[in-house]
Amino acid sequence: MAELKHVLCIPFPAQGHVTPLLKLSHCIADHGIKVTVVNTESVHTQVMAANQLDDGSNPIDFVAFPDGLETDEERKDWVKLLESISRVMPGYLQEFIEKVKQQSKGNEDEQINFVIADLTAGWALEVAERMGIKRAGFWPASVSSLALTLHIRKLIEGGVIDNEGIALKNDAISISKDLPSYKSDDLTWTFPEDPTVQKVLFNWASTIVHHSTYSTSYLCNSFHELEASAWGIIPGVLPVGSLWNEDLTCSKWLDQHPPQSVIYVAFGSTTIFSPEQFYELAHGLEQIGRPFLWVIRPDMTDAPVNKFHDTFLQRVRNHGKVIQWAPQEEVLAHPSVACFFTHCGWNSTLEGLSNGVPLLCRPYFADQRLNRSFVCDVWRVGLGVDGDENGVITRHEVRTKILAVLGSDEIKANCQRMKEMARKSVSEGGSSLKNLESFIELIKA
Repeated sequence: MAELKHVLCIPFPAQGHVTPLLKLSHCIADHGIKVTVVNTESVHTQVMAANQLDDGSNPIDFVAFPDGLETDEERKDWVKLLESISRVMPGYLQEFIEKVKQQSKGNEDEQINFVIADLTAGWALEVAERMGIKRAGFWPASVSSLALTLHIRKLIEGGVIDNEGIALKNDAISISKDLPSYKSDDLTWTFPEDPTVQKVLFNWASTIVHHSTYSTSYLCNSFHELEASAWGIIPGVLPVGSLWNEDLTCSKWLDQHPPQSVIYVAFGSTTIFSPEQFYELAHGLEQIGRPFLWVIRPDMTDAPVNKFHDTFLQRVRNHGKVIQWAPQEEVLAHPSVACFFTHCGWNSTLEGLSNGVPLLCRPYFADQRLNRSFVCDVWRVGLGVDGDENGVITRHEVRTKILAVLGSDEIKANCQRMKEMARKSVSEGGSSLKNLESFIELIKA
């Protein structure tokens, strides 16, 4: 009988990265493999509180490492956070692996023999390689965005971008005849609003390219049928998504509305709106007169939200609801939801596709613009909203595009087709389930 295995999973400390790797960790644990997940102390506290994982019922062990920042320092300054964790966490990881090895002498089942790390935390793959441990990189976004990132050197050599990642021409960008061309705005490190941020993003992407060389395989939160033309571009890629859990419970508010009537609005954990943009979105939702559920984070805008809430909520009290957090998978699975107004983060995009919900796209940064292009131009399951001459998405644009999405039979049909493809991929005999089972065998080998 083969010995049991112990897998260590290291996500990047951001919600869109932690959530899918946690789901993959549960899938691995379901196969009888011991799994330990490493988070920063701040993320660890949130995970434990949100999931009540301290009751002994969870099959996964959790450990926390310091992120190198002081307790009172702001974790939303991701540039500072990125520098800090890259500096201090490799040492903590090596110490932890060595400690487990010392404590488990005579019991090889407890020793860590496989590491899965988010490629944006690729320093963990370098540590694993140095310690002789088998490893795989995890990519929580689309394989098309990974392919684009891993082709950075070729794009520079081909004169497509310069050494700072800036497109030298406004032409369509092609990395393979099998993939749709990319627009210059689709480059995942593009952030025209702030050149300094764009430089950091490009350096980060270049670091991912370096760390990818330490990975013997890549796991992607996607499924073969969704990006069929992309899988041959990167050797060793296994699509194991969509990593979502069906949950048909829902809030009383959604239950009160008829099928396909509610507009769900949520822009992720990092999107920031100017006061003008925030108010235009609010007025657009108000004017359309359809039921809407809007997630507004306290830090989403500098606008005086509290005063605005009082008058806005009074005006929309018969058809609108504003909350600070939503169980998104539960909401998107609810039959009353007709449309998802989203920032196009990959997790949100997959969750919308997996539930057959049409998308209205307002990307913010990173791979979100690329995801919008696939949603609108390749899969044709949604529409994008466009800014005016000042870059502001007006209330008229919001109203017009929501009505267009809701009235498109083509988009609705494409969404149902995608929903069925996603369901089949994780069902018995499906492509993602087969790939996951193959990866489990790789761990056990």
